Amino acid sequence: MPNKPQCVASPVGLKQVELTSGFLKARQETNRRVTLPMEHEQCLRTGRIGAFRLDWKPGQPNQPHHFWDSDLAKWIEAVGYSLARNPDPQLETTVDEVIDLVVSAQQPDGYLNVFYTVVQPAKRWTNLRDMHELYCAGHLMEAAVAYYQGTGKRKLLDCLCRYADHIAATFGPNEPQKPGYCGHPEIELALMKLYRTTGNERYRDLARFFVTQRGTQPLYFNIEAAARGEDPTKWGQHPEYFQAHAPLVEQKTIEGHSVRALYLLSGAIDVAAETHDPKLWATCRRLFDNAVQKRMYITGAAGSARHGERYTYDFDLPNETAYAETCANIALALAAWRMLHVEPDGRYTDIMERALYNGIISGVSLKGDRFFYANPLAVDREALTTKSGGISAHRQEWFDCACCPPNIARLLAQVKQLIYSTSADTLYVHLYASSRVETEIGDAKIILQQQTQYPWDGKIAITLSLKAPKRFAIALRIPGWCHKPTLKVVGTKLAVKPKHGYMVIQRIWSDGDAIELILPMEAQAIVTHPQCRNNAGKVAIQRGPIVYCAEEIDNGPVFTFSIPKNAKWQAKFEPRLLGGAVTLTAKAIRRDTKGWNGDLYRSASDTATKPTAATLKLVPYCVWGNRKVGQMVVWMPLS
Repeated sequence: MPNKPQCVASPVGLKQVELTSGFLKARQETNRRVTLPMEHEQCLRTGRIGAFRLDWKPGQPNQPHHFWDSDLAKWIEAVGYSLARNPDPQLETTVDEVIDLVVSAQQPDGYLNVFYTVVQPAKRWTNLRDMHELYCAGHLMEAAVAYYQGTGKRKLLDCLCRYADHIAATFGPNEPQKPGYCGHPEIELALMKLYRTTGNERYRDLARFFVTQRGTQPLYFNIEAAARGEDPTKWGQHPEYFQAHAPLVEQKTIEGHSVRALYLLSGAIDVAAETHDPKLWATCRRLFDNAVQKRMYITGAAGSARHGERYTYDFDLPNETAYAETCANIALALAAWRMLHVEPDGRYTDIMERALYNGIISGVSLKGDRFFYANPLAVDREALTTKSGGISAHRQEWFDCACCPPNIARLLAQVKQLIYSTSADTLYVHLYASSRVETEIGDAKIILQQQTQYPWDGKIAITLSLKAPKRFAIALRIPGWCHKPTLKVVGTKLAVKPKHGYMVIQRIWSDGDAIELILPMEAQAIVTHPQCRNNAGKVAIQRGPIVYCAEEIDNGPVFTFSIPKNAKWQAKFEPRLLGGAVTLTAKAIRRDTKGWNGDLYRSASDTATKPTAATLKLVPYCVWGNRKVGQMVVWMPLS
């Protein structure tokens, strides 16, 4: 662990990376062509855009909601990322008009929030615990930074700097500032983005204040509740839900609402790195480790309970009732991305990749126009119609609480930024995807190109272009799931000896140099820690970074199957199935439903209960639910 935490590596800029073909490119194109336009239409139809005209009056229908601002902000952010490498004059004109409307809603003192401007103008900053004011401000800040980086336009950025200045004057440790913080963390990481973009240390200091003030006594949420005339002891949720049960550096486990917890963790990582705070960094490592070692689904999903959309306790990972909100899964991936820039280690990248290729991409349909809020790991027929527990196999075109659709849009729009990073003397390759990056190491301009069919195939071909020979390092991530990688550099085979998950190749590189990396992908049966009661006696199947599931459309009732210990999986790429995907088949065991004649229970010795051989077909979890709706399961009994 670094004694003085700081960012060792930095992500390559938005305009310097291009996806050229393959799985991520296809998903990003669908996001650009389908998802972004339809989400704009939804924001228009539902009133989220029109609300910034500030013309709503009491008694009128469609009252602006207190977190509508954040939904529109995430859409603007996604467009900013998209425009960085994909100029689209029509889309840019559309978003510029939306930005003009947003900026026009800013008040003379810099304040910018639709709900508190037109619905409750006398109650600004009176209920930070429940009302998302600072959360909405944070998402607007992220949108402003992304749009500036993607287009060079400062109008929204200047607007949000004025708003950040207003917030910095309002909150802090000195009278008459309020010693408060948001019930829904997010502004912390947003302020750090604003600081890194503008260099204004006031934003960094405010982020640090919000992170370190949280959970201190007297608890600010009780102070403001008393000021509202409420009983401060009667909360709708326990302080843990808001990560306010103790100062962050005293918290031992990740708790509460999973999205809030992971946004707070992300902001804390940024603050620790920029302020070189070893105690805060140790806290970030402790909470991250707890999240991924004891509370994460195999799909890289976070948050096991529907009630409170929250973490529960170690090893509690129910499958049918898994909430695993798309936003939480995105937040976990971005927290891992932040961790690896402070401490480059493949274990963080493995988590980021696991979430990306499984629990995140599952959140949007292949067509790009339907979304999951929750991402369960098992679905039975009743849940398909009753949406038992709020969890369904039906993706929806929108939600009243519409945080997930624009969130996945902004993640897919910026996914290219997760692939590469640089330090003073090293180019890191975190993810494998056909792509092209133009960057600099020292005074050398470098172009690196990847060609691969990843995640379906583990063969990666890399070529370099540079004007003159240059000594630097290329750090290739060797995924934790890969056991026998092979590597050739300029035709010479090298022994693969990764350190902290990366194979570092230090040499004088020349124009045209080639790297051949092969990451063998074999289907593996995965088991869970023995203390996870939900998966006792069960296995999940993973090939490369992809987690698989069984769907009813391919197999009939999927809960009747069990998997033999010696199952031999056959991988096949099916170009016309589910957008083109590798499927797995094997001989399995099925408990036949025939011959039961209406009985619910029978003796185990009855011949009708005896299992029979059957073929089981698995598809990638990330594309389940894109055909006929039916049962689905990830974890299956081991026979």
